[in-house]
Amino acid sequence: MDVIGRLDRQTNGPLYQRLHRALRDAIADKRLRTDEALPAERDIAQDFGISRITVRKAIDALVEEGLVTRRQGAGTFIAARIEKSFSKLSSFSEDMVSRGRIPRSVWLARAEGTVTPEESMTLGLGPGSPVYRFNRIRYADDAPMALEVSTVPAFCLTSVEAVGTSLYEALEATGNRPVRALQRLRAVLFTPEQAGLLTLDAGAPGLLIERRGFRADGITVEITQSYYRGDSYDFVAELNIGMP
Repeated sequence: MDVIGRLDRQTNGPLYQRLHRALRDAIADKRLRTDEALPAERDIAQDFGISRITVRKAIDALVEEGLVTRRQGAGTFIAARIEKSFSKLSSFSEDMVSRGRIPRSVWLARAEGTVTPEESMTLGLGPGSPVYRFNRIRYADDAPMALEVSTVPAFCLTSVEAVGTSLYEALEATGNRPVRALQRLRAVLFTPEQAGLLTLDAGAPGLLIERRGFRADGITVEITQSYYRGDSYDFVAELNIGMP
């Protein structure tokens, strides 16, 4: 209670929501720090004089928001913000594994189709060329982190079912993994549909990365739009003075 603070008992609404707000504020104010373990549910329940079911519901809400993660056999920990480097071309799965988190996907759509006029220009394909489209929610542990929409020329993969956890892994298996990319980053506000998929409020801030990936021979092998949670990601780029 000394760290989290007292619950606002003057506010209407379920008790678990008040505890959830108190925990979220403690994380935002860094009273609960990155990678620090939350107290055990029974201890929180005892300190605040509430039931363990109420505590569990509040923590479940934090897990859904990606603010805390449960580690089997170890407890619940404050999630670290993820730094995504613009200087290295890596997949979401590789980024999560390198940070000790478990990547997974929930598929929204996986389909064969033909290239649109806009895609035709970007991918350098002729009208009617076959492509594969992938739309999914990307998770780190149990937290939804990003929405990803990718289009890949059909010649790059053996089938639309070839992509499992990692698109880049599937492309590498056929010798078509991109070795360089052009990326554009901009701020967005999530639509109600997008926010619902990421367990955020409609209008929450996010970051959109539009990427066009190339093979070593210059052939475009992917176009991807990734919508990242603004409350979980920091994007980092190394800058230097160009030599004349």
